[in-house]
Amino acid sequence: MIQAILFYGFSALLLGSSAMVIFSERPVKSALFLVFAFLNASALWLLQYAEFLGLALIFVYVGAVMTLFLFVVMMLNVDRLPSGLSLPNRLALAFFVLIVIGYLAGVYQLTHPGSVLNIQNLIHEPTGSNTKALGALIYSKYVIPVELTALVLLVAMISAIVLVFRGRHPHSKAQKVSVQVAANKANRLKIIKG
Repeated sequence: MIQAILFYGFSALLLGSSAMVIFSERPVKSALFLVFAFLNASALWLLQYAEFLGLALIFVYVGAVMTLFLFVVMMLNVDRLPSGLSLPNRLALAFFVLIVIGYLAGVYQLTHPGSVLNIQNLIHEPTGSNTKALGALIYSKYVIPVELTALVLLVAMISAIVLVFRGRHPHSKAQKVSVQVAANKANRLKIIKG
């Protein structure tokens, strides 16, 4: 009973914060509502005993992606978004999106008649640590795809650095390791007799 109350509570908070991401006029407030939406989605994952997915959502999206997004938004110093749509037009667009989602849910129910959304059917007691099972699966059966994905991400990161790097600026203050290693008392210490 308490799990059903928590499920519907976090779902309502998730829907509300997602709506505020869309309808908020200020980008910083939109980003903060998106952080709140991620936290509620993570709580829903934790309710389903998927602690790895819940914590990964917090660490990756809230901890890294949204911090970067907030940093960029605050660095650009954008006070208000230049909104091309008025509030009634945005509400009409949101209503259209809800109709499309309802239509897709109806099509899914027609094509999968045995699947009824019941919160009691979604609650499963854990039989073990899913993080341990996921780790064992990744590093045994799927080790090659994981390593290839890591290689692709490494190549993408190096490519981004190479594309942005414009060469060393002549007036940049760079650290010269060879000068620092060659430093000793004779060439650094000067005693002045007064």
